[in-house]
Amino acid sequence: QVQLVESGGGLVQTGGSLRLSCAFEIRTSGFYAMGWFRQAPGKEREFVASISDSGEYTNYADSVKGRFTISKDNARNTVYLQMNSLKSEDTANYYCNAGPWPLIASRGYWGQGTQVTVSS
Repeated sequence: QVQLVESGGGLVQTGGSLRLSCAFEIRTSGFYAMGWFRQAPGKEREFVASISDSGEYTNYADSVKGRFTISKDNARNTVYLQMNSLKSEDTANYYCNAGPWPLIASRGYWGQGTQVTVSS
């Protein structure tokens, strides 16, 4: 019913930028917020950013505020995460999520993830 495919991860130096994309296909009824979580080795999955179904509302983790921007293009069925001023602590596998607002890690649909590695 919901398919999410992430892309755009890779290796970048500290201070650099990356843009992640999540192509989505939703075949069920209802309203779905979209967002990103990340998981580093040995750590729990944590919330990064989310955007409401209408795109009117966004929410960010404190650790990424001012550096990351989430956006949504409904015409392309894609959600983006623009990541600037990357730090080594941003290194993680990033997962796209779709679900009820607000997004939480214990529910919703997930993509397969895309790896982001920030090197110093």
